[in-house]
This record gives sequence, structure tokens and C-alpha cells, in this order.
Amino acid sequence: MKTKLAANFSLFVILFLAVTFVAGCKTAPPIDWNSRVGTYTFDQAVTDFGPPDKQAKLSDGKTVAEWITHRSGGTGLSVGTGFYTGGVGVGVGQSVGSGYSDKVLTLTFGTNSVLAAWSKNY
Repeated sequence: MKTKLAANFSLFVILFLAVTFVAGCKTAPPIDWNSRVGTYTFDQAVTDFGPPDKQAKLSDGKTVAEWITHRSGGTGLSVGTGFYTGGVGVGVGQSVGSGYSDKVLTLTFGTNSVLAAWSKNY
């Protein structure tokens, strides 16, 4: 009787963990930036994403702001060989990397601080 109860409890725990994992993997739908042009303000962007990582005021009064939405450290592979003999060691190695590829959202706001244009590099 105890074995059956333990098996049922274990099944319940496994099912609960599986459902929790699947629910936690759901991503938010992407933002439709085209629908926000003309209505979305700089203050709303700061509220949603925090202060921009870069910001510049253009000569025509527009503000261009960039947010890094995802940082990527890149990937790399290193291979090496070496030998040691008579108290002397020699090593040779080679590294290959994919570099960095941050995902950047660029929003351009008009002189009235309303979104005029947007772009992203992903």
C-alpha cells in the first residue's frame, strides 16, 4: 500500500514539474513597433526598458536612443598542444571565436518625444 502511495505521489510531482516547466517556457509575443509609431513616447520606452544604453540628440531636434535587448558573449573554441622535455616546455595553440553579436533596438523620437522610427539588428 505504501509503495502505491509513493508511486502516485512521485507521478504527481513529476507531472507538476513538467507542467511548470512548459508554462515557464512561454515567451511574450513580439512588439509591433509599426503600430507604436506616432503614439509611443520616450518616457514610455524608459518605463518599459529602463534608461537607454546610448542616446544622442540630433541637430534637427530628434532623439535617437539604443537599448541592448540581449547581450551575447560569442562562442569560442581553443585547441592546443605542447611537450615538455629536459626541463623545457613548448606549447602551441589556436583560438577561433564567433565574436559578439548584441541585439540592439534603436528608437528615434521626434521633437515632441513621440516615436518617429525604429529599427533592430535581429
